[in-house]
Amino acid sequence: MMQNYQAIINFIQTLYKTKEFLPLHEPKFIGNEKKYLNECIDSTYVSSVGAFVDRFEKEFAEYVGSRYAIATVNGTAALHIALLLADVGRDDEVITQPLSFVATCNAISYTGAEPIFVDVDLETMGMSPNALELFLEQNCQIVDAKCINKTTNKIIKACVPMHTFGHPCKIDTISEICEKWYITLVEDSAESLGSFYKEKHTGTFGRVGAFSFNGNKIITSGGGGVIVTDDETLAKRAKHLTTTAKVPHKWEYIHDEIGYNYRMPNLNAALLVAQLEQLEKFLASKRQLTKKYVDFFTDYENIDFFTQPKDASSNYWLQAILLQNRDERDKFLEFTNTHGIMTRPVWRLLNNLDMFKDAQCGELTNALYLQERVVNISSGVAL
Repeated sequence: MMQNYQAIINFIQTLYKTKEFLPLHEPKFIGNEKKYLNECIDSTYVSSVGAFVDRFEKEFAEYVGSRYAIATVNGTAALHIALLLADVGRDDEVITQPLSFVATCNAISYTGAEPIFVDVDLETMGMSPNALELFLEQNCQIVDAKCINKTTNKIIKACVPMHTFGHPCKIDTISEICEKWYITLVEDSAESLGSFYKEKHTGTFGRVGAFSFNGNKIITSGGGGVIVTDDETLAKRAKHLTTTAKVPHKWEYIHDEIGYNYRMPNLNAALLVAQLEQLEKFLASKRQLTKKYVDFFTDYENIDFFTQPKDASSNYWLQAILLQNRDERDKFLEFTNTHGIMTRPVWRLLNNLDMFKDAQCGELTNALYLQERVVNISSGVAL
């Protein structure tokens, strides 16, 4: 087996034309990044107000097909505000998936709400609509157009599916279930910029969606996030909440509610405008990389390469393989990371973290299966 692992390392080094340490996913700055940064610096508008913020919001909304986009300091902040826009508050509950980055549940916690975990689908690694519907039918009832959890007697206000590694979940069916049960759909699209489901961009199926531009994302400004919505009222409220709830005035400082300093600096937006110009090139490179991986792993009976789900066009943000069991996964991680190729396991399930261990859960068979087998391998854009 170790011979196979060495062959994988050799193949990856050939793909990226290097024998130096290879990170999992490094950013590429090959366009107008320095030009726009210099323009931003010369303008002296480097903080939360500036032309690049406005330009990025407009161009991002156009790309994903939403009416409005509101830039934020990071993806977690975007998701936090998205949940507030869904009227999630203290003592409410939010259904999500256990197989996700911790930011998904952190944002829920910031509102004072509590998470509920339902299983994922093996073919998407995202929330399973069947698991969602089963949980609701077994545990909930509708009272006065509200979804009431019969176990806790609390209101389930929102549902937050996440498009794992950029692979769209069955978001249209999830949307239908949420509508039936009077639950607001908030899409965690942090990883799925450039991903489409049934020719519609992720993040635009729910009432509100959130994206991330962390340093390891497909495009980045070092940090950064964005909220998208088609609802003008929600868009205005999102902008208000993220700008410290300041009432517009030429010189007065009046704030009419608890707000958040979640504004994206113009410097970051300048980077993102340039990165957005390269997105299609990045996506094309990732799909070429995927094809090479698919061809390579065809000869490996004990390793499955994860490809996009049915009806989806994935951005392949992080490439993923499935090993036979946890022991093989751990051996692979040890071998690759000690031989100059960064690989990583999928996240520990959120319901197993100390702060969420008491959360209500449905049956999590698929999430447990994936947790023991999934490994991310080199995924950076190879130009």
